[in-house]
Amino acid sequence: MTPLLLCIWIAGGASALVWILSLITNEHSWVDRLWSILPIIYVWVFAASTGLSDPRLVVMAILATLWGIRLTYNFARKGGYARGGEDYRWAVLRGRMKPWQFQVFNLLFITLYQNAIILLIALPAFTAWEHQTPIGPLDIVLFVLFLGALVGETIADQQQWNFHAWKRTLRQAQGPDDAGSTPQPRFLQTGLFAWSRHPNFFFEQAQWWIFFFIGAAAAGSVIQWTVLGAFLLTLLFIGSTVFTESITKSRYPEYAEYQRRVSPLVPWPSRRPEQSASPSPAA
Repeated sequence: MTPLLLCIWIAGGASALVWILSLITNEHSWVDRLWSILPIIYVWVFAASTGLSDPRLVVMAILATLWGIRLTYNFARKGGYARGGEDYRWAVLRGRMKPWQFQVFNLLFITLYQNAIILLIALPAFTAWEHQTPIGPLDIVLFVLFLGALVGETIADQQQWNFHAWKRTLRQAQGPDDAGSTPQPRFLQTGLFAWSRHPNFFFEQAQWWIFFFIGAAAAGSVIQWTVLGAFLLTLLFIGSTVFTESITKSRYPEYAEYQRRVSPLVPWPSRRPEQSASPSPAA
């Protein structure tokens, strides 16, 4: 069995597992719980098939592992693996669809489409497996860029974690006279989030585009069908961002002003200096 065929079988098994679990538990974040684990397995399958003799594939597997460890940790500390840790957006979407419509959506999009993307983003390792060429200066640059994007996403997630911890602490410290007051600001606007509304999304996508270019560097050409993974991941993030921001805007009307002055994805200077309304909770 070729490593590609083995990965396809693993993806098929994962798809069946998350679909069955979603029907049993009525939770629909099982794909999220495997998202940071499956790419590690896929890339190591390709690296192991060479007997770990190809340096590029070994480094790609290590990079995917570092990515997965960071994402798994961040997902776990937010309660993603706990019972009832379903993504809040699925509940919102269920409320907007008929039950049978959501079940079709669950099978086709949540289960099959997302599992396909999880496999596809790892398949630049297949390109590298097909073209086992020596590591060159371009590879080194791409390895460093991947690690830089990994650090950027780690910082963004930590700033977001610190902000929500600050809000929880503030609520717990409130007395009976101000129990109904709301912490200000109500959403994170400092740190990297003063430059991008979703810096963690930017760095996440950047890592998988860099991963694709590593595979392309092995082949000596960017004309590779494995670009589908990074491309479809970007489309997924675009749809997810639009949906998430529509929910946030409905909760926080002031989010519209934040949208007006801060870049949606790529970190970029704000249109005007940020106005400080509170201590910096992201520090």
